[in-house]
Amino acid sequence: MGSIRVSRSVIPNMFTAMNMFCGFLSVINTSQGNYQYAAWLIIIASIFDALDGAMARLTHSSSELGVELDSLSDVISFGAAPAFLIYSTYLHNDGVSGIIISSLLLIAGGFRLARFNVQLVGFDKSFFKGLPIPGSGITIASFVLGFYDKLFGFPERLTVYIIPLVLILSYLMVSKIKYNTFPKLTPTELKKKPYLVVIGIGAISLLFFMSIGRAIFYVFVLNIVFGIFRHIFNFFNKPKAAGK
Repeated sequence: MGSIRVSRSVIPNMFTAMNMFCGFLSVINTSQGNYQYAAWLIIIASIFDALDGAMARLTHSSSELGVELDSLSDVISFGAAPAFLIYSTYLHNDGVSGIIISSLLLIAGGFRLARFNVQLVGFDKSFFKGLPIPGSGITIASFVLGFYDKLFGFPERLTVYIIPLVLILSYLMVSKIKYNTFPKLTPTELKKKPYLVVIGIGAISLLFFMSIGRAIFYVFVLNIVFGIFRHIFNFFNKPKAAGK
């Protein structure tokens, strides 16, 4: 009997499938009112999302199929799941407009992934054009984790920021603002980018002063704001063409 040959791509694709499964579980938990579990599942999905890429590089099995499968899982875990979560925890109060606003996280995320796939050249990239959809999904999930109370909902002082947060995240995903890829935590990479050490220490320090949900939220907001200010700085400091 001939031996069964298993493709190396099975390993990263299993992590991608777990990402997709976590997104599906998140939607189920949101529908059942288990909002904290739903938010955690989005964050867990992001871990599987990071691992599938790492495993693809480790096993040298990156492929176009893997890219497409990863995008399909991302649109569930970081598009549909966060959109349904923020709708169920707050935006359902706004009727039809709440449905439309919350759906922007899914729609913009879908467009962002489609643009990424058609513009992808090679499998290793140094930056993303537009906020990556996992960043948007984790921001929403950590916001719910950090500030939502099962009995009282979101604090009234924060509700005014929810719609702007959704609109900004949706816009950033389809924008041309550059965001760095997840750094490779190697000595060489840390020497080239010493600020990563500062960010890492700052992120860990936040855990001593606030809940993990709030700490994750503030770290991702800081990354989002940094991308915006860097874009503005680069725009106004473009080298002028000769003779102008």
